[in-house]
Amino acid sequence: MSEVKKTAPGGGRGGGWTRFVTARPRLTLLVALVLTALAVLAGGGVADRMGSGGWEDPAAESTYATKALERQFPGSQPNVLLLVDAGASGVDAPAVAAEARRLAERLDAEPGVDGVGSYWSTGSPALRSEDGRQAVIAARIAGEEKDAAAVLDRIAPAYRGTHGPVEVSLGGGLAVRHEMQTVIQEDLLRAEVIALPLTLVLLVMVFGSAVAALLPLGVGIVAILGTNAVLRGITEFTDVSVFAQNLTTALGLGLAIDYALFVVRRYREELAAGADTYAAVRTTLRTAGRTVLFSALTVAVSLAAMLVFPQYFLRSFAYAGIAVVLLAATAALTLLPAALVLLGDRVNALDLRRLLRRGRAAGKETAGTGRDAAGTGRDAAGAGVDAAAGPGGRDDSAGAGWGRAAALVMRRAPVFAVVTTAGLVLLGLPFLGVKFGTADDRQLPVTASSRVVQDQLRDGFPGNPGGGLTVLAEGTATPAQYAGYRERIAALDGVARAEGPVTAGGGSAYFTVVPDGETVGAGAQRVVGELRAAEAPFTTTVTGPAAVLVDSKDAIGDRLPWAAGIIVLVTLLLVFLLTGSVVVPVQAVLLNALSLTAMFGAVVWVFQEGHLAGFLGFTSTGDIETTLPVLMFCVAFGLSMDYGVFLLSRIKEEYDATGDHEHSVRFGLRHTGGLITAAAVILAVVMVAIGTSRVTNTKMLGLGVALAVLMDAMVVRSLLVPSVMKLTGRLTWWAPAPLRRFHDRFGISETDAPADTGDGSGTAPAADTGAEADADGRTYSAVR
Repeated sequence: MSEVKKTAPGGGRGGGWTRFVTARPRLTLLVALVLTALAVLAGGGVADRMGSGGWEDPAAESTYATKALERQFPGSQPNVLLLVDAGASGVDAPAVAAEARRLAERLDAEPGVDGVGSYWSTGSPALRSEDGRQAVIAARIAGEEKDAAAVLDRIAPAYRGTHGPVEVSLGGGLAVRHEMQTVIQEDLLRAEVIALPLTLVLLVMVFGSAVAALLPLGVGIVAILGTNAVLRGITEFTDVSVFAQNLTTALGLGLAIDYALFVVRRYREELAAGADTYAAVRTTLRTAGRTVLFSALTVAVSLAAMLVFPQYFLRSFAYAGIAVVLLAATAALTLLPAALVLLGDRVNALDLRRLLRRGRAAGKETAGTGRDAAGTGRDAAGAGVDAAAGPGGRDDSAGAGWGRAAALVMRRAPVFAVVTTAGLVLLGLPFLGVKFGTADDRQLPVTASSRVVQDQLRDGFPGNPGGGLTVLAEGTATPAQYAGYRERIAALDGVARAEGPVTAGGGSAYFTVVPDGETVGAGAQRVVGELRAAEAPFTTTVTGPAAVLVDSKDAIGDRLPWAAGIIVLVTLLLVFLLTGSVVVPVQAVLLNALSLTAMFGAVVWVFQEGHLAGFLGFTSTGDIETTLPVLMFCVAFGLSMDYGVFLLSRIKEEYDATGDHEHSVRFGLRHTGGLITAAAVILAVVMVAIGTSRVTNTKMLGLGVALAVLMDAMVVRSLLVPSVMKLTGRLTWWAPAPLRRFHDRFGISETDAPADTGDGSGTAPAADTGAEADADGRTYSAVR
């Protein structure tokens, strides 16, 4: 192994942050270790404090009606159902009826349980199965979601199972959400067990060195543990969805690996060019470090846009996403440089590809360097032991392959641009038929106990108990007025049955309305509108699953332009600061959006229409949960920008150095194509591991984002970006004079300030750093 070359920490040029990180690397890592240990303690049990709902708009009419009914008529909003199965005896058998009444009385006496009713106390046909073998005891557990779940945990064992002549199972909305939370926690643990070893194997294939491969994994673990601690703190002040933990794992590993790949690759590149350890770290932080920070801001902004929505399901992903992105970037720019200072050349140690190279070509390895087979293992342009090197260890051939591919694409730019765009649009066409719905028990696997109960209620009971609409009537009214209103709403198109009123003191009452067809289908949603428009001698508000869906869609529709506007405007600004161009930001936004078409088309084709449902193990409900497309757009758009920043920063660096547009595009693809592809594959592996979840929404999120990431890296960055940049030519870098002056002062660049050549151009001379033979045979200086 070569001697570790170091200079004094204070030597050479470096900013305050660089000096801070490199001056005391052992202390930096020790502090990080202590903080990580504290994060483990602070974040322990965070999942138990999270909720499994959050799809409702807190300010919506349906939310108001639900809370008012819970206070005044607990029995109108049951969230726990005891399914009593009497078998062949039938629910009307004396022994069965007596046991059922005892169970209902016992349940009514439980602390925290209100509004107990049953088929045996009301005689309602909606609470009796059509074959007469099953009937329902309904109740409501009041309180916040966490408190209600605790009550359910306490009482469930006493009711589930055999009681004399009957068998009792538990269902209802609360039971479904509680079981969903348990399943998600189990699935997340399994996903981590799958993703971590696979990620390590892929990192070893990318880096060769086992030491270098462990660095990104360490950054990811720190980001995940830190985010859990942040979420634990947030749960003290607001609701957080348990689904957000999946995003924490995915982005924690994915982005940490992206950033660490970029930093370690550039560090190894600088070592290969002859820099000592401290100089290599300083240059890495001034160049790749700036790009990582910039990339983190773009991803964080995309995720922060979800804060404009009122549903805490979406807001939870913003909390988790912003925290994990910033922590991953902080770890990559603090802990990673400190570790690199301590490792020096040993970052290339334990090269596991050496055995393969020995078998392929004995004698081609330079002993003890820890680098690849081609001498120092770096090409003349200083590409470094790059992610582009791949498993074979020949970084030049792999990088040159990306350069040749970029040259081919640009030679046929119109063809590639048109065909690729048309293909992506075609893949997205199924999304034109999207139908929005709400998450229900069918998110769970068919064997889940609460799902079994709900399936039996849905298939065997008239009107699906708990699935209708409830109209809250507030204001004084006479019996005749109540009766007249019931007749009017019963006559509405799409209403199967209207019951009520159930009255209470204070001038309040409620009516139950059962729509025809699906609980949240298009017909039920139309009935919601008709009920809200119906004339009444009192104030009415409507709630129920279909009403919640209507209000949720309205809330998302109202705020979607704001979220999209925030993402687009901030992305345009940040990409302008990176490139100094007004054309590149527009290209970036449009191409990023285009890269998501395949994801949205696949979501509808697979999850809404049910193709591959058997293979993937889920139940298609014929619709997509309303908030999922918003979530997937924000996550996938941010990750696409992440890769876009890596590519654009390298293209801009070379363009600033040479002024040759086409060469710069080829150079950028050559030096980042392998890096972006490797990062995308690793992130896709993590997302697919998340996609193995037994909960449909989590499966959709994981598999959909994995597809979007791969399409972006392998199609958009490889084909569409170079072809479009070829078509726009030097116009790509145009900006009005005032904006160019603004960029000169405030812009972000991966390059150091150009040296003055004495001719007033401000362009650094292309000296002594080697030459790169491009795909067309011309030679360019590779300025660093």
